[in-house]
Amino acid sequence: MTTQMLEQSAPADVVRTERTRGGRCYQPNVDILESPGELTLYADMPGVRSGGVDVRFENGTLTLCGKVEPRQKEDTNFLLREYGIGDFHRTFQVSEVIDAARITAEFVDGVLIVHLPKVEAARPRRIAVKTN
Repeated sequence: MTTQMLEQSAPADVVRTERTRGGRCYQPNVDILESPGELTLYADMPGVRSGGVDVRFENGTLTLCGKVEPRQKEDTNFLLREYGIGDFHRTFQVSEVIDAARITAEFVDGVLIVHLPKVEAARPRRIAVKTN
């Protein structure tokens, strides 16, 4: 059921926008959990500060962005450099069974947590069975 409610946009379906900031851009790794009342998305964004996170929902598309500031000065002479610095960007198509007005997000220790509540009609419910 989760794959029908939240799907990663295929690269051909994503509208590409021009970036005004140079540098690398990474796709954050995510975990998506489903409970009876909501989907919860966890996106790893190491190096992003709380003010650098942007979550948008528009026309059925959930967009996650994280801006990473450089850790060292531009003219730093590295002896070894294995950790790439760059911004994060990822887009998902969201099903109509998600209540867009109640989407919330929080950012804790480099992890973006997005709560996607299901509409009441999509939630599982127990049906009472009458007996004679």
